[in-house]
Amino acid sequence: MKSMSQRGRIYNQATMPTCRECNDEVAKLVSVKVGGKVQKLCPDCADRAREAGEVAEASEGVIQGMMGYKGRR
Repeated sequence: MKSMSQRGRIYNQATMPTCRECNDEVAKLVSVKVGGKVQKLCPDCADRAREAGEVAEASEGVIQGMMGYKGRR
């Protein structure tokens, strides 16, 4: 049977955080707002999510302009 100090060492070991998008272990996660929700992603996935969001906003603006939408957004 392990003593209390041996069990404590097992739980105190640092684990690498995992990106929710690519499931890779990374040194640091970045918080990014995607679709109205904040997600913690690796820097590469965070950049891709930001770019996808910018493209979606731009395309939404073009569609609203074509339709003559004059509401607030």
